[in-house]
Parts: sequence; structure tokens; C-alpha cells
Amino acid sequence: MTHHHGIEPPEGPPRPRLAWSLTAAVLAVTLAALAAVALLWPNQSEVPKGADPYGQVDLVDATVTKVTPFDCGSTGTGPDNVPMVEGMCAQVTAETDDGRSASFTLDPTRYVGGGMSEGDEIRVSAFTADGQETTYEFYDYQRGPQLAIIALVFAVLVTLVGRWRGLFALIGIGITLLVLLRFVLPALLADQPPIAVAVAGSTVIMLAVLYLAHGVSIRTTAALFGTLFGIAFTAIVGAASTDWAHLTGVGSEDDHLLLATAPQMSLSGVVAASMVIAGLGVLNDVTVTQASAVWEMRALKPTAARPELFVSAMRIGRDHIASSVYTLVFAYAGTAMTTLLLISAYQRPLLEVAVTEGIAQEVIRTLVGAIGLVLAVPITTAIAVWLAPARTGTRASAVEA
Repeated sequence: MTHHHGIEPPEGPPRPRLAWSLTAAVLAVTLAALAAVALLWPNQSEVPKGADPYGQVDLVDATVTKVTPFDCGSTGTGPDNVPMVEGMCAQVTAETDDGRSASFTLDPTRYVGGGMSEGDEIRVSAFTADGQETTYEFYDYQRGPQLAIIALVFAVLVTLVGRWRGLFALIGIGITLLVLLRFVLPALLADQPPIAVAVAGSTVIMLAVLYLAHGVSIRTTAALFGTLFGIAFTAIVGAASTDWAHLTGVGSEDDHLLLATAPQMSLSGVVAASMVIAGLGVLNDVTVTQASAVWEMRALKPTAARPELFVSAMRIGRDHIASSVYTLVFAYAGTAMTTLLLISAYQRPLLEVAVTEGIAQEVIRTLVGAIGLVLAVPITTAIAVWLAPARTGTRASAVEA
């Protein structure tokens, strides 16, 4: 005689006692994170404000009407034998949106490297001195419409494909930007403890993003606990690695400008904090995937024991680890493509370049983030297996109760 057993929905039967216990735990984490944010929130008077080099300059929209190349004597070698772009300069005439004529010169780097033609929409900086005519310089291209269209297409596609979850994910992006711009960045500039700022900000972001995008459930809570482990581990290892590898945080011209603007700030601490924030996206990805895998496998095989469930989920986890590590490496390679091309052109040994401040920061940031997400996979899987619906079948419920 064949018995047909109904399979429980992925979330399993109601477990009010566990749900209330997890609610209390999540509430405690939320209150602790919000208390840390409140404690670390900087006064506006403590946030240094550097002088904007364009603060006294008018930026004007314009349209290029004429481009006239001319030989400006660029030989490809600048002062102190610094390599420069060799080629023609260009005299450019543009009409501003208020009807004025703006004329300026493009050097070979801008003209040969970037190119410019009639009809291009640009922005020019206008300098007006007392008793003198206004002079203009090229500032940048207008990209507002292009950025708006791409962002709109992204939002529409995410909403259409992801539906409500996609819409809530977009809201999560807004919350992330709000936390970063209103709390994390000002707190770092005000010389609050960088690791504490990064952990508090990351925790608040993950609490909002996970429950908005994936709903309030025990499964989401399992992913949250795995993510919190990853954040804490990355913070500890990031701080230790930064000190051990003597990363000062001063590896580029922008770093020098930042230190001059906020001299009291610890740039090495900022490097450690950036390791926590940089890995949030991939960390969130692997923890949610592992929790979902455990729940789905429990629904497909309700008679599986917890060790069997863990082993099966880890098979998925190992594949995800490999792809996520590749993601981190490719993301860095894409963002640092110009630097990597320059290193290749100079034909410098890879190991010699890798230990320099600017490259070592990125290498260690990538490796620390990868270690954190690798360890987050088994931890999240174990938490999810523990919190998943109990095994069902002959005597199984009594054994695992």
C-alpha cells in the first residue's frame, strides 16, 4: 500500500516559539546597531569641509560648435622626462545654454585621447575677473541624461522581473546610499573609530536590505546571522591585516588631498573599514543563497537528516564560493583596468608592483573579503540547517524535536 505524504511549503509548519526567540535576537541586534550609530553619529561641526576648487567657478552647459586642430608642439615628453600624449591640440568653440560663445583649448591628452566633435554636449568652467572678459575651460561632458536613462531602465527591469521583491530591493539601495552618505562617510571624516563605524553602518544596511528584499522569515534570519558573522570576521581580519601589512592608506594623489583636508583622520583605519563595506554585496549574495538552498532542499526531501541536509547544501556552497571569488577578482580587475594596463606597458614585475601601497590595498581588500565570504558559507549553512523545519517521516520528528 502506497502512502502519499504532502510536502510542507518551503517555510515549513508554524513554529511560534522559535519565531519569537529569533525576533527577540534580531531586535537586540537592531537596537545595538542603532545605539552604535547614535553614539558614533558626528556633529556637523566635527566634519571637516575642504575648500571646493570649483566652489568659486560657474559651471555652464554648452554645445560644441567648432573644433580646430593645431600643432602645439607636443613631443610626448614633459618636464622631468614624464611621458605625455603626443599629438595635436584643438581650439574649441562652444555655445552656452544662455547664448554666449565660449572658446578654450584642449591639450593632446583630452583631444587625442578623448576626442571631441561638433554637437557634443559639454560643461565648461567660466572664470570672471573684475574688469576682464570671461574666460572658459573645458570641465567635462554632460552625462546627466545618459545616467538617468540607464538608471531608469535598470529600475524598470528589476521591478518587472523581480516584482515586489525587485521594488523592495531598489528601496534597499536607497537606504544603503542614505546610510553611507549620512552616517558612514561623515563619521569617518570626523575621525570616529573606522571599524566601529563600518560594522554599525553595515549591520543597519543588512538589516534593512535583507528583510526588505527577501521578506520577514526564519530563512531570512538565518541569512542575516551568517551575514553578521561575515561582517564581524572581515572587520577583525581587516583591522589586523591593515596593521600587519603596514597599509597607511596613502597610495594616490586623492589620498594626499583627503589627508590634507582631514588631517586628524586615520587613513589606515579607513582602509580597514573599506574591507568591511566592499564585501557586503557578495557576502549578502552567498548567505541568502545558502539559506534558500537549505529551505528548498528541506521541502524537496523532508525526510533528510540534518547532516545530510548540510552536506547537500555545501555542494551548492562550494560552487558559489568559486564563482564569488572570481566575482571579487574580476570586479577589481575591471575597476583597476587603467592601472593594470599601465603596469603592463611599463613591463614591471608583477610581484614588485603588488607590494606597492596602492596595489597592495586592493589585493588585501580582495583577499580579506574573499576569506570572509568563504567562511560565511559553512557558517550560514549550519545556521540554516539548525533553523530549517524539522525532519518529517517515521520517528524522525520525535528524534529531532
